[in-house]
Amino acid sequence: MTSEYERRYSHPPENGRPGVFLFDHLRDVRDRVDMILPAGATTPDDESVRGVVRRLALVHDIGKATTYFQQYIGEYPGNPKHDALRYHAPLGSFAAYYVLRETGHSTATCLAGFIAVAKHHGRLPNAITYLFSRVSSPDPEPRRRIKHQVVDIHQHAPTLATAVFETATGDDSVWKSFAMACANDESLFDEIASHVTLNGERPITDPDFLTHEFYGLMLECWGALVLADKTSAAGAPRKRSVYSAAPPSTETLTQYIDDLSGTTTTPGGTRTERLNHFRSRARRDVLNSIPDFVSGDSRVATITLPTGMGKTLTGLNAAFKIRDRTDGARIVYALPFTSIIDQVGAEVQTIFETDGTDGMLALHHHLSETRFENTDDDAADLNDDIAGLLGEGWRAGLTITTFVQLFESLAGPRNTQSMKIPALRNSVVVLDEPQSLPLDWWKLVPRLVEVLTDQYGATVISMTATQPELFPNAEPLVSETEQYFSVAERVQYRLHDSIDRFLQGEDQPLGYDAAATEIVEVAAAGESLLAICNTIDSARALTAAVTERLAAVSLAEQYFEVLHGGASDPVTQTVERVRQSTKRAFVHLSTRLRPTDRLALIQTVKRLRDAGVQVIAVTTQLVEAGVDVSFENVYRDLAPVDSIVQAAGRCNRSFEQERGNVTIWWLAQPAEQTHTPAVAVYDNNGPSLTPVTAAALNSVRGDKTKLDGKAVARTAVNEYYRRLQHDKNVGKEQYRKYVESADAESLGRLSLITQTNTVDVLIAVTQSDQDLVSALEEAYDNYDFETVKRLLNATKPLRVSVPIYRDDSPEAKTVTNLRPLAGHDKERSLRVLSAESHTFERYFDHTTGFVVPDTTIEDRFL
Repeated sequence: MTSEYERRYSHPPENGRPGVFLFDHLRDVRDRVDMILPAGATTPDDESVRGVVRRLALVHDIGKATTYFQQYIGEYPGNPKHDALRYHAPLGSFAAYYVLRETGHSTATCLAGFIAVAKHHGRLPNAITYLFSRVSSPDPEPRRRIKHQVVDIHQHAPTLATAVFETATGDDSVWKSFAMACANDESLFDEIASHVTLNGERPITDPDFLTHEFYGLMLECWGALVLADKTSAAGAPRKRSVYSAAPPSTETLTQYIDDLSGTTTTPGGTRTERLNHFRSRARRDVLNSIPDFVSGDSRVATITLPTGMGKTLTGLNAAFKIRDRTDGARIVYALPFTSIIDQVGAEVQTIFETDGTDGMLALHHHLSETRFENTDDDAADLNDDIAGLLGEGWRAGLTITTFVQLFESLAGPRNTQSMKIPALRNSVVVLDEPQSLPLDWWKLVPRLVEVLTDQYGATVISMTATQPELFPNAEPLVSETEQYFSVAERVQYRLHDSIDRFLQGEDQPLGYDAAATEIVEVAAAGESLLAICNTIDSARALTAAVTERLAAVSLAEQYFEVLHGGASDPVTQTVERVRQSTKRAFVHLSTRLRPTDRLALIQTVKRLRDAGVQVIAVTTQLVEAGVDVSFENVYRDLAPVDSIVQAAGRCNRSFEQERGNVTIWWLAQPAEQTHTPAVAVYDNNGPSLTPVTAAALNSVRGDKTKLDGKAVARTAVNEYYRRLQHDKNVGKEQYRKYVESADAESLGRLSLITQTNTVDVLIAVTQSDQDLVSALEEAYDNYDFETVKRLLNATKPLRVSVPIYRDDSPEAKTVTNLRPLAGHDKERSLRVLSAESHTFERYFDHTTGFVVPDTTIEDRFL
């Protein structure tokens, strides 16, 4: 008999908004799947992925039909006898398996669907152990709960359940047979158990359903369901254009590049004209290779070009052409560092005349988003921000992001990260500077790229001047690689005496006073110079030694003065101030400066250098890849060969002189530290890289102290990678095995960034910064969490992350002295340092940024 409880809510009436009936929500999520997944996408068993996820969508919330859930959301009086009976995802997972099985899907697809629904508010588990725990645990409670829920629905909402299952399968008897298989003979539990258990006692190590493709299938089903469900719950417009923005035009990009490079057809003329000629030639070389590549077997391509040959625009042009030829959905351009995303993004915004709000372009990294984790299974989807959800889902035509966002979204992602996965279907993914990926991931990344290309139909372009051996079957798009390195040879390398001592095994690194003396001598000759250090402490020590000896105007001090004055365009005003000074310009760059200030200072340096103004810069590695600045001289502390070559890319970048000078030296440890920065950074974790570097340099050195630029960029780099792959066997095999065993739980514990406990310090320099802090604290006081979320996001460019290695460390003591943001989580408190505070100068240096006394060598982040 039909019960009065047939009217079941998915989301109850709340805050003046009408409730959403369960069946309406299920059908809405199903319909959104069509806007998220392409019609032609197939599973490894040649089933429609869209069809699979549509069925998952229809049953994923069937557990909300219980009176226990309806009581929980306040729709019916009373409370469930057992609080756990209100959880809806477990029942939905069994329903998902059943309706997929009833509609003829493979066992692998049924089990992938089971897990996708079970975890649509959580994170993916280890597939084998999770399935075993759900159906074969000695604890009878999980089965008992499912049986109770099924009986409750069958008694109080049978018409609704029958309609849901009929819509999912086309058969009005499936709900009843499902209820029987759960509540009467328990045959459904036993059936699922047969796929994962050995004699019902322990999980099978290698069950039949666990194919090479299972992880990718499970990931895609889950990600598509999560995106459809969350955007439905948030009330996103149900329009295809919301999920798929208009792609940026290939013609617009091509015209921009043509206008930029000119029409030179011969390598004669000025150096700039010759450079433009070979840039255009390299681009034509790449574009001419695309038809054969697209028609071939490989879906991974490489673009190997020297710095200064226009890789960024050539790579984008190639990605656009491949997208057009393959009917690709979108382009994802991934970079190693957030410090260069805004630079690339600014150029792309100029090309397409977009401000990033029209869906054509999105910049996505940790400074552009705020996560609000909700661990309550049944409340997790009630307050999502629509724009944030769609941004997290990478629905733009072109997304510029980081390796962290891309690969951590493929390797055991968090719930919100999973929403990117559907966007990767039929996409073109550009990996810019892939050699920057941590060595531990060098076996995992090719496996994840295999998921992208073989299962999701994506195309991947690996693009760098120093191509690592990550993708052995990749097709090169550049046919004249050696020629471009020859014509683009801009630098010569000098091995400092300290490097000789290192190569000979002598423990005599170069002290900072001696290093500063050489820098000052170069500066006295009127030449610009960039010195790249391996750690923040090392960069500070060198900065102190240089500024003691060099009469210079600090770019940062001038910038902050302008900023304090309320300048509308602080970069332009800083440039004007510096150009009027009679002193040389000096700048220090590290992550102890706020992100917004680093970007502004890099722009200032670029404009000064473009105008021919002498600049002396001391930095960490944050300028090493992709930052478009050029110096006559570059000094690089000992580092892996690929890092040295990347650093050389900041020297004579546009052929301002015949040859730029790149000096490799070995800097001593800063005071009170036991290891040199090179050893501390590159030899203390994982394989020791400085000996491999020494061997690679020796392979092209002979008895010379000056090395040919091409020999280092090609021969030494290739030797370095050969030794890494074959002698050191870099990359953790276990990481790759996690994919093979569908162990998303273990993958989710991995990170591309070394994990440390950090405290963020929000540094309010200007009055507008201080007003932002006040507004944020007021929003906390008023429990206005939508405003809190928005304003917290706005503070990210103003924050410095300080690693805390020990509770009694100087870092911990320093941040403890700063006031916490009012209303913020006390366990992970955001600290505030305001310019109006009388202690501001104690903690903030206008040249080097946030100050922590007696920092440790471990604080070495870019």
